[in-house]
Amino acid sequence: MFRLLLGRLGSFIVTLLAASIIVFVVLDILPGDPAAILLGTSARPDTLAALRHQLGIDRPLILQYLEWIGGALTGDLGNSITYGVPVSGLIADRLALTLPLAILAIAISTALALFLGVMAAAFRDRGIDRAVRGFAQLGIAVPDFWIGLLLILLFSTSLNWFSAGGWSGWGNGPGRALAALILPAIALALPQAGVLTRVTRSAVLDVLEEDFIRTARAKGLDRRAALWRHALPNALLPVVTILGLQFSFLVAGAVLVENVFSLPGLGRLAYLALAQRDLIVLRNVVMLLAALVILANFIVDLLYLLLDPRLRSKA
Repeated sequence: MFRLLLGRLGSFIVTLLAASIIVFVVLDILPGDPAAILLGTSARPDTLAALRHQLGIDRPLILQYLEWIGGALTGDLGNSITYGVPVSGLIADRLALTLPLAILAIAISTALALFLGVMAAAFRDRGIDRAVRGFAQLGIAVPDFWIGLLLILLFSTSLNWFSAGGWSGWGNGPGRALAALILPAIALALPQAGVLTRVTRSAVLDVLEEDFIRTARAKGLDRRAALWRHALPNALLPVVTILGLQFSFLVAGAVLVENVFSLPGLGRLAYLALAQRDLIVLRNVVMLLAALVILANFIVDLLYLLLDPRLRSKA
């Protein structure tokens, strides 16, 4: 067991290191000179050279990479080219919004998908099953930012139940902060719930065909107990797999959804940093988002050990 955990941890570290190299190289080859963007195209060459030296972008790439990684390990991510403030502070402020938004979206999509998937499997090929499959297909087809626009039109413009956007922060009360996250979390959750519902339905149907379910039913276990107490727990492995993959889609969707709802999260910060060619901010934000996705998949690997005793026995 310990060796298996150590192997998973080693894979996590190697993947994180590979992601950092890819992020650094890809962002370095983006067109545009940060110094020229800051000073304008009419700046003198010696002034541009001085600013490049100040930003550290005139040194060899390997030195820039090692300095970036060393700073990340110590919490020093440098200063933003655009804002002139420490990047760590910018990211911490945005992470206080994006992380709760992602957790809320995952909670909504998981709860909705598990309930609908089990109900569809319980009433296979009946009206409920067809309705659930229609919802799943619609959720997969409609992009999250479009769902966000529809939610704004319905719940903000027409019903005036929620704000159309903006963020007051946690300092003004958790109630107001959570209310501002409800609609964007739903917009992010519904497409993922569509995918997860179909996976849950298929997994539960497969488990219901197993011999131990028929044996339990033959011994007098009622249908509801067999479904929720035996079929669903044994169908969670593929569901957990998809949950790990969905986190990356949530991160990608947050960029658009945060712009739709004018939320100052990591996605919006990355978008603005790209538009302003603020490579220092963009590099650290992209690396953090990649690290969160890698961490989510690492947690999924650990959940496998908890859900599948066969893996623990092999370890």
